[in-house]
Amino acid sequence: MRLSDFDFELPEDRIALRPASPRDAARLMVVRPKSDSGGVEDRVVADLPGLLSPGDALVFNDTRVIPARLSGVRIRDEFVMRIEATLHKRLSPSRWTAFLKPGKRLKPGDRLRFGEDGDNACLLNGLDATLEAKGEGGECTLAFDLSGPALDEGIAALGVMPLPPYIAARRAEDDRDRRDYQTVYARNDGSVAAPTAGLHFTPELLEALRARGVSTHFVTLHVGAGTFLPVKTDEVADHHMHAETGEVSAETAAALNAVRANGGRIVPVGTTSLRLLESATGEDGVIRPFAGDTAIFITPGYRFRAADVLMTNFHLPKSTLVMLVAAFAGQDAMRAAYAHAIGSGYRFYSYGDSSLWFRT
Repeated sequence: MRLSDFDFELPEDRIALRPASPRDAARLMVVRPKSDSGGVEDRVVADLPGLLSPGDALVFNDTRVIPARLSGVRIRDEFVMRIEATLHKRLSPSRWTAFLKPGKRLKPGDRLRFGEDGDNACLLNGLDATLEAKGEGGECTLAFDLSGPALDEGIAALGVMPLPPYIAARRAEDDRDRRDYQTVYARNDGSVAAPTAGLHFTPELLEALRARGVSTHFVTLHVGAGTFLPVKTDEVADHHMHAETGEVSAETAAALNAVRANGGRIVPVGTTSLRLLESATGEDGVIRPFAGDTAIFITPGYRFRAADVLMTNFHLPKSTLVMLVAAFAGQDAMRAAYAHAIGSGYRFYSYGDSSLWFRT
């Protein structure tokens, strides 16, 4: 498969800069195999309880987004240069991988201070780090002087929410984003990007789903900044996924296996939940406890083991996420549904509308 197989034209005015209000008022495109009901149906997210059946199970990613974009300076001898870091993945209590700008002008051993501008004006107490190593794909390893909770407090005080580039290029981050770019059930700090399908849920919608007999379950996948990186290889198979850390508890695995045994469907909310569940599921279809890194790359031809229905937002052209949707629904169905969404005015990307895909 070639990268061009997953390209499409998207008018710029389809990119949502703010979420729907209330959250569950967002539109929901329902895509079923044509043999079931003829294809695409236009609904809203609040209709979700009626689209699922008693005994089905929704699986949410309960990661919490941290303000992972840090601005500061590199200090080398008497030379000071402005820098920006987007934290990517925690390696230890004091060490993170990050994407740095301008990365090519930095080298291992450089001292960095976040919370200062180029005139050495301190914006709080500053957060100091050493550039420990430079790796492939633009990743760097930062060793901070602070560790554990003290480092977490420093990041929370100095960082901003890492809005996706297609939003950040058109407006600045503000206080609303600290609320909007977080799910209502987020509880485990560690992501630098939101699991955006979950942004549509409200406490009232969650209660309506439970009243319908749809169970709710939680897994954790800390989403890294690699989710924003474009695929740069012409051959899809040559693309390298960045690893992300996740956990499926023994309790959740057992509950989901029981749902499947009783004839219920497993419905991941978002591609992050789906990728983690597929990583935790064996060839026998049994979901097992999981704790560790996953770099699973799902493209057309993949045989799904855990997911029966997928709820997800609309994704970037030529992205790994649109490839995942094509794998789940079929490339022709994905293309037809995306064409319908564009023609019908659906809002795209992180703050946009959502879709519900029933697997062929």
